[in-house]
Amino acid sequence: MQLIKKYIAYLKNNPEHYWFKRKPFGWGWTPVTWQGWTASSIAVALIVLISIRSSEETQAVTFIEVAVIFGIFLWICFKTGEKPRWEWGFPKDERKDQEND
Repeated sequence: MQLIKKYIAYLKNNPEHYWFKRKPFGWGWTPVTWQGWTASSIAVALIVLISIRSSEETQAVTFIEVAVIFGIFLWICFKTGEKPRWEWGFPKDERKDQEND
């Protein structure tokens, strides 16, 4: 339960108003604002719709469409999110470290 509270506090600490924050474990982003969640939902919905309407004859076209949507979504993440990098754990809160000194 403590990990969940720490994760939520990490996501809420967003003074730069990023749409996507770095994941605290691994590489990538997590949506943290309604704009980030909307962009993620639209990307997933479009990929699902394309997958539903695809047939064996149009597999190459489906692959290209999904790649384009994924590319646009990645571009949005890079433009509106923190710079991605590998993380393993929550960043230290420098303010708390200074108070403990």
